[in-house]
Amino acid sequence: MAKYLAQIIVMGAQVVGRAFARALQQEYAASQAAARARSSAGPQSAAVSSITGMSLQEAQQILNVSTLTPEDIQKNYEHLFKVNDKAVGGSLYLQSKVLRAKERLDEELSIQTPQQKQQSQQSPET
Repeated sequence: MAKYLAQIIVMGAQVVGRAFARALQQEYAASQAAARARSSAGPQSAAVSSITGMSLQEAQQILNVSTLTPEDIQKNYEHLFKVNDKAVGGSLYLQSKVLRAKERLDEELSIQTPQQKQQSQQSPET
């Protein structure tokens, strides 16, 4: 009886060990993919994300914008900021998230504008 119990314990430990190793490999692969995504976005964008604590994608989701146009950002910001005003029963937390998202997108726009000017100056006109 003790022999079978020992075999069950050893087999269970092996199964748990394999599952843990697989989960660790998946987590490592996911962190590597996230690091590649951050570095491909550009060093300035990554720096702004780390300072503000909000990624570009998160800010776009909060303000419901797919393209970075100042008009869309401003329009959605004003609407969401008014809707979440504490005076009309909104949430201060959500209002602050909207504000932070707008700040993050404004920073991204300020980063992209000089880069676009440099690219347009470097590319030959046809």
